[in-house]
Amino acid sequence: MNSRLHNSEYQKLVAHRTRRFFLQETGVGFGAAALAHLMGNPQAVMASDSNSMNPLAKKPPEFAATAKQVIYLHMTGSPPNLDLFDYKPELVRMNDKDTPDSVLNGKEFAFTTGVPKLLGTKQKFAQHGKSGLWLSDAIPHLQSVADEMCMIHSMHTDQFNHAPAELLVYTGSPRSGRPSFGSWVTYGLGSENENLPAYVVLISSGVQPNGGKATFGSGFLPSIYQGVQCRSQGDPVLFVSNPPGMSRELRRESLDVLGKLNEFQANEQGHRETQTRISQYELAFRMQTSVPEVMDISKETRETLDAYGAKPGEASLANNCLLARRLVESGVRFVQLFDWGWDFHGTGPNEDIRDGLVNKCNTMDRPVAALIKDLKQRGLLDSTLIIFGGEFGRTPFREGRTATTGNLGRDHYPDCFSMWMAGGGTKAGYEYGKTDELGFSIAEDPVHVHDLQATWLHLLGLEHTHLTYRFQGRDYRLTDVHGKVVKDLIA
Repeated sequence: MNSRLHNSEYQKLVAHRTRRFFLQETGVGFGAAALAHLMGNPQAVMASDSNSMNPLAKKPPEFAATAKQVIYLHMTGSPPNLDLFDYKPELVRMNDKDTPDSVLNGKEFAFTTGVPKLLGTKQKFAQHGKSGLWLSDAIPHLQSVADEMCMIHSMHTDQFNHAPAELLVYTGSPRSGRPSFGSWVTYGLGSENENLPAYVVLISSGVQPNGGKATFGSGFLPSIYQGVQCRSQGDPVLFVSNPPGMSRELRRESLDVLGKLNEFQANEQGHRETQTRISQYELAFRMQTSVPEVMDISKETRETLDAYGAKPGEASLANNCLLARRLVESGVRFVQLFDWGWDFHGTGPNEDIRDGLVNKCNTMDRPVAALIKDLKQRGLLDSTLIIFGGEFGRTPFREGRTATTGNLGRDHYPDCFSMWMAGGGTKAGYEYGKTDELGFSIAEDPVHVHDLQATWLHLLGLEHTHLTYRFQGRDYRLTDVHGKVVKDLIA
């Protein structure tokens, strides 16, 4: 080796002479595109052919899509489906009787041992809308949009603890390190707006999701595709404002110089993250004016604010639901809402499935129903996929730690639970799948988390087996090696 050639320069020179580097990095990805075509992976071709100067450039779906944007409402901790969506009269009749051994044998629960008592719901159920959807009296506002809901009663997952279950729902794996659903969507479709993040995250109730920021991270995808956490109180994005003494004009000059240095490095080394860095700096500059404007809900009418129960300046799910509508209206591709406080074990009054559940539903029911109505009134519901749910279900029996207390709660339960969707090409006023009469197992049409992920991507015009990214010698996808589209959910 030439003694004048430093080690770092030598490593770069070797990297530039490898076939792998040529296929993955040269030009605008002609090698990778050709390889993807030979392997029958048109979605990978689509991603490779995107505007190399803007990783978030809008990309066409693989086939005709019914949804263009997503609003995902995650109730962190998992709502008790048997008290809200899945009515079981027989479980009510058998309340406080011993749980049959036949449904306990070989099963493990997070906080329950021995033989627990069956727990029928204390909420009142009734049928609503033309569809006759059974809904609890804990959610009176959602009752008014029953005919917009596509309810799935037969969800099941592989995980019974919060963090791995959330990661499985969002990344397809119970372990950290994989790209999130929103990251895959923005990687596959890009953005509809150059001045706002393609993927925005809003958190209410003051607590991050159990799976942490990995639930909206980009994993091994370029970091431009990760979720940008915005706040409904204070500066919308931390550090997006200029520091004291830095004018917008000076910021522009600084970014121009920094951009030239980064472009020099990108041309010399061809590293994807360098291009990501350029895009992120430019997006941050544009966000300084665009984000505060779209995040200012005080511009909404009093009628709209009242419909959501939103109050400017507060950090609440109501504010975040209204912000979600404003964001998708402005072209944001993916909006993720996390709301903490749905882990109803019954270990305290706030976690009791009677008043505690009703009190928590009071913060969710009204704004979520308002969001659906608002999107429909503005002609956005057909193109916006709304997803609502938690990471698993709750047991049909009483949580073990509450057996000697006056509180009632339910343990974690992965075998069956309910989620629902609205808009985006889903069937409206529709129920899919059934659980048995006590809510212990799926009786009809099971839907695994991977199946629902495949269906979400299909609604967005993306074939889940084609939307892949090569990492460490393997093609990864959101659904891992599983998943099938549940076509009965699609209108």
